[in-house]
Amino acid sequence: MKKFRKVLDGLTTSSPVNPGGSPVCGSAAGTPSAAPTPRDLEIQETLMSEHFQICKTVRHGFPYQPTALAFDPVQKILAIGSRSGGIRILGRPGVDCHSQHESGAAVLQMQFLINEGALVTACADDTLHLWSLRQRLPAILHSLKFNRERITFCHLPFQSKWLYVGTERGNTHIVNIESFILSGYVIMWNKAIELSTKTHPGPVVHLSDSPKDEGKLLIGFESGTIVMWDLRAKRADFRIYYDEAIHSVSWHHEGRQFMCSHSDGSLSMWNLRNTAKPFQVTFPHGKTQRDGRKESCKPILKVEYKTSRNSSEAFVIFSGGLSYDKAGRRPTLTIMHGKAITVLEMDYPIVDFMVLCETPYLNEVQEPYAVVVLLEKDFVVVDLTQSNFPIFENPYPMDVHESPVTCTAYFADCPPDIIPVLYSIGAKHKKTGYSHKEWPVSGGTWTVGSQTYPEIIITGHADGSIKFWDATAITLQMLYKLKTSKVFEKPKTGDMGRSADLVEEDPYAVQMISWCPQSRIFCVVGISAHVILYRFSKHDANTIITSLELRLQCEMEDVISPSDTENTPCFSDPSGHSPQPQPPSPRSNTPDSVRDSIPCLKVKDRMIRMPPGYQAELVVQLLWVDGEPPQQITCLDLNSAYGLLALGNCNGLAVVDYLQKTILLCMSTLELYGSADPFQRLTRSPRKNRQSTSDFCMRGLSNFYSDSKKRIRTSYQSLTELSDNQVSLDLERSKSPTSESRENSFSRSRSSSVSSIDRETKEAVTTLQFAESYGRKSDSLPTPCLWVGTSLGLVLIIPMSIPTDEQERQEDPVTVAPTGTVLMLKGSVLRFGFLDCGGALINSPYEVWRDQHAPDDPDRPRKRKLVNFSPSSSQEACGDGHLAVVCSERQAKVFFMPSQACLYVHNITESSFVLRADVVSVSNSVCLACFCANGHIMILSLPSLRPLLDVSYLPLTDMRIARTFCFTNGGQALYLCSPTEIQRITYSQEMCVNLQETLGELFTPIETPEAQNRGFLKGFFGGNAQTFDREELFGEASAGKASRSLAQHIPGQGGIEGMKAAAGGVVGDLARARIALDERGQRLGELEERTALMMTSAETFSKHAHELMLKCKDKKWYQF
Repeated sequence: MKKFRKVLDGLTTSSPVNPGGSPVCGSAAGTPSAAPTPRDLEIQETLMSEHFQICKTVRHGFPYQPTALAFDPVQKILAIGSRSGGIRILGRPGVDCHSQHESGAAVLQMQFLINEGALVTACADDTLHLWSLRQRLPAILHSLKFNRERITFCHLPFQSKWLYVGTERGNTHIVNIESFILSGYVIMWNKAIELSTKTHPGPVVHLSDSPKDEGKLLIGFESGTIVMWDLRAKRADFRIYYDEAIHSVSWHHEGRQFMCSHSDGSLSMWNLRNTAKPFQVTFPHGKTQRDGRKESCKPILKVEYKTSRNSSEAFVIFSGGLSYDKAGRRPTLTIMHGKAITVLEMDYPIVDFMVLCETPYLNEVQEPYAVVVLLEKDFVVVDLTQSNFPIFENPYPMDVHESPVTCTAYFADCPPDIIPVLYSIGAKHKKTGYSHKEWPVSGGTWTVGSQTYPEIIITGHADGSIKFWDATAITLQMLYKLKTSKVFEKPKTGDMGRSADLVEEDPYAVQMISWCPQSRIFCVVGISAHVILYRFSKHDANTIITSLELRLQCEMEDVISPSDTENTPCFSDPSGHSPQPQPPSPRSNTPDSVRDSIPCLKVKDRMIRMPPGYQAELVVQLLWVDGEPPQQITCLDLNSAYGLLALGNCNGLAVVDYLQKTILLCMSTLELYGSADPFQRLTRSPRKNRQSTSDFCMRGLSNFYSDSKKRIRTSYQSLTELSDNQVSLDLERSKSPTSESRENSFSRSRSSSVSSIDRETKEAVTTLQFAESYGRKSDSLPTPCLWVGTSLGLVLIIPMSIPTDEQERQEDPVTVAPTGTVLMLKGSVLRFGFLDCGGALINSPYEVWRDQHAPDDPDRPRKRKLVNFSPSSSQEACGDGHLAVVCSERQAKVFFMPSQACLYVHNITESSFVLRADVVSVSNSVCLACFCANGHIMILSLPSLRPLLDVSYLPLTDMRIARTFCFTNGGQALYLCSPTEIQRITYSQEMCVNLQETLGELFTPIETPEAQNRGFLKGFFGGNAQTFDREELFGEASAGKASRSLAQHIPGQGGIEGMKAAAGGVVGDLARARIALDERGQRLGELEERTALMMTSAETFSKHAHELMLKCKDKKWYQF
């Protein structure tokens, strides 16, 4: 009874009131049926709270700010570490996994336990982590936190369980991989160098065991000191003191010589027989000057020295080393093979590189076949088996950020034929010249799940390009790329015209996209206040692009009074139907004060040959008015069945007939109300307050979501540049009956007082949707309508009369008649959705795709085929009608049409506001999904608006996430988690449960290749490395225990994840008991360690006391 009383309260108190004083939500005389109550509808809702759960599914794109690289030559999987603590593990296409260190510390170095299904990471917080890769989602097994020393380098020999760790103090520690505790064996820096050396050698920058003898460890210090340490004898075999700093060291596979790279751009070769000086020093890129000296070069940061059977010459591959005088040259990777030197220029700075070899054994001929190069913003693999060193075609979507992403759209369950069509068109424009060999990173296994459906992700970019991606299952593959800038004339250098005033660098940046997959019609909204409409064709065409220009400004001279329009069925801009006067050239340097009727960009006005794919048909541009630039477009909708396109901004609304290429409606938001304006405002020209008008002009991509009053005063760069910091949002809010001014952050309180009404005429159109609906209460049948939502929380319904005959549709005008119907919500309106009386989603009408440029077939003439989802009339209980779902940034309401009765209302948030809302299909039902500025994801049932899920998914929301977050059907969503990566998530419990099945296997059982037979002579004269027993040397029995204050062991959660997963079933109690037993055993182990430490200390004290007693036993009293 209490719930029903709340609904009745919503019918009275929450309903907006029209000027006459009667409730708008109530039924009026003349309506065909009385307004039903929620009890009359009796819609069976099937969605419950247990159907929803939030979890991340997969991350696409290039790892943001990469720092480290590792490769397993047996499993053939690759790992990339990032500055934010992320790890990306890649194998064959489909094997792509992202994991995150909880600390968020940068990953400094990574080492695979080759063919063991494990990975060691060293982070900037001086912690080592051991990851298990034997499950689909990697988990940390152990962590070791160094307390007194900073980690600088790690080395893990092949088939060894002892990890060498070098530190900033110059010491080398040894960690047992199995138990992840420190050995008592430590190589102190003052033991490694000679006692006569007076200076500290610096941090350890290199560690490696000799290929000839595993009992010898080569230690490289930053200052140029190199020490060969004999692990058995615990002393130095030799020491090298070089006067140039060392960056890296690489061994020849025979173990008789090694190569160093230095800070002066030189490479030095050393022979173990004579370590007094290098037997060869080269400056690969340093030329000899006239005075005989070498020109100064940049440091060579890394060098790899690899041998090959087919050639007596070794490969020497290094990064850096260019001379300083070559300013402006791009970063390079140099490949030296004999006398041939190949310099590969890279687009971005090199972070790290690795040479991939056939064998994991360091004492065998390496046989290099590829080089993996990790750049700051790209990932390249070079084929070493061909003389021209081509690169491999990258199967991963690493170029999402080729131009900064400015908007996204996600379409699940697309028509099955759209992906092959887009792929076939896009494949014609692919680059050539790649290596013909298979992609070398081919580890892991992945199979397409049985329950897959076509999914497409569309990204808009700052350079005006559009990318279509196949996102079926968990993969991402680019299908097709479209460049919107080709529609416009290229501005001359230094003569950018009006576009330079809107955005300095990217006048073609994509702000919004709208796509109808069924009709394949595509619309793009650009930053320079333009809309481009594309049609898809499999054939090329020679066409002229039609251009329409709009003066969408609120001015006294352009106002049409309600009395003048009462008998006018169609409101239209006369300029849309009459020949346009020739405006001044958009590229003329006209002063701001006299710029008028000029678009920001100039459309090509000549015949253009368009290749197969998406072909531009129509461009709509907003014009400068009296020296003021056009306001950016805040919302867009198109309907292929109606042949109409609607757009809005903070000045008003325009409706375009793209079939007849005419403007049907162009008027301010206030004029749409007529006498039904609930605030009774007076129209005034913004010319009276030029300052406020200029404030509304956006100078960058700041309208990242549809409410134009959420105006973020920041540069365009802050939306697209690589910034991970939380950006304070300076938002300007026009006061309304439901809200007061907002504060400068996402999370802010808002007053809903109705006492103060600002009579500001600026009211932005924030959302638009075409639908089969009822424009008036008296309507008995649904008609084409345009639903308009504004920034003051008002909803207008504009019915339209569209000819049904195809010939008449091409010739007769479409009439648009604003009726003054007004609904009201709190906050800016974000989304509309429509349900039938059974609670099923009503999809918008659409036109079936037809190729307009296909050859004519006399037997099958091309006609428009329309699919019209009119509201069902089979529900006799409620008669004809449908439900309208309206969501604003604060509130959601469900109205019954045509009576406009408010059936349900729910206040979504009080302390924050909704950024994105979508009506989506999940588990064969419908719900309302909302994403709030405070990071909460909320799911509401439909039509009752019951809260089903409220999860604080993101602690803080930055502008990038707010601009790119979008929901789609099937319980999925995505957002741009960094400037280079797309994160897909699911809010469906079923998908969370089945996630493991859709992910790829990172580890596959493979036999470790056998070591080559070295032969009797090589084994006899080359030394026998197999006799080296690390366990005997580093184990607790011989080396003792390390100081507990040096490092702290932290058990990971990976070892008991299986038990935790089973804790919810029948064996839950047993699993919990085993977890408690493990924790108790761990505490007992710690107690035993402390007891043993105390006993050792007591024994040491007793020993020293006994020695002192023996020393003083025979002394006389006067000898003390």
